[in-house]
Amino acid sequence: MYLLEFGGEDDAFAAREAASAATGIRRIAPGLAVAGGIVPERVRGLAYTRRASELLGRGDADLASARTVLEAASIDREGTVAVRATDVHGSSGVSTERAERELGQVLVDRGFAVDLDDPDHLLRVAFSEGVLAADSDAGSLEHEERADGEESAGEHVSACALGWLAAESVRDFGTRAPTDKPFFQPGSMDPLLARAVANVAGARPGATILDPMCGTGGVLVEAGLVGADVVGTDAQAKMAAGAQENLEHFLATDEPSPTGVSRGSWHVGRGDATQLPLADDAVDGVVFDAPYGRQSKIETHRLEDLVSGALAEARRVAPRAVVIADRSWRSEARAAGWELESTFERRVHRSLTRYVMVLERRTA
Repeated sequence: MYLLEFGGEDDAFAAREAASAATGIRRIAPGLAVAGGIVPERVRGLAYTRRASELLGRGDADLASARTVLEAASIDREGTVAVRATDVHGSSGVSTERAERELGQVLVDRGFAVDLDDPDHLLRVAFSEGVLAADSDAGSLEHEERADGEESAGEHVSACALGWLAAESVRDFGTRAPTDKPFFQPGSMDPLLARAVANVAGARPGATILDPMCGTGGVLVEAGLVGADVVGTDAQAKMAAGAQENLEHFLATDEPSPTGVSRGSWHVGRGDATQLPLADDAVDGVVFDAPYGRQSKIETHRLEDLVSGALAEARRVAPRAVVIADRSWRSEARAAGWELESTFERRVHRSLTRYVMVLERRTA
């Protein structure tokens, strides 16, 4: 079993993204989840999960419980150790400094040497207390039946979890702020969300991800940095050229991505999202950020026709799609033959909420 530490922005969305790198995910407290297994190199590419640790044990959100867990745990490791503690959102009131000191002493008493600068093994200790919020959509992961002993959404929970650090996500998103890219347009998606939706769509080495409304190419950049080959189209020649510029800047190097994998290849051109020049099942996943509250830039389409047509074409070329928009396009998605797997709301600022729909191809 593994402990997952989320970034704190939206646990349900973080759990959905983490499913691209882990199996059997179950949230146990605000900011925390457990998983049956992980793929470490994919954890490195997650946006809303910060760390995955090999679970040592769980208890209540207090230091005495953490000590009891550590003292009773079987530890089959050699080398130096260090302890790092966190109190999620300051919810438990536990002093993390004291927790690190006292739990470090437990390890010393068990024969380990402490190295705070470069330990062979890092023990992560997370404390969290609060309401395990229910999801807003019945189609999302957290409404699955839970195993005996697992907490249910909506309950007040108190938890501490201890684990040996196994993988950390690479937090380099600030280096790719929209305004710092070679080509920028207002309204561009931030790289954190772009990485998350790319992961949900299935971005990984060996996969191909399509964005038929690619804009400045932000989602394609993030998909390429986790190893996926990417294809983009946009109705405006200016945007297609700008996306090409951004993709070349971030992907045109033989150096591995910061996530540790080879960067994906890319192809971008001008095109109509409702008439893609691709064969059936040509790609593994589709992501697109639908136009917000305005008419389509394709003169021959109304906004509703553009989104409906893009949904139909996405279903033709891929088994999965992730759609981001300023409204719900559920009825149009279902009419195009998609099953709604889950939905999420991502508040950007006071006047903009992004809706994220995860779609799976409906089978007969």
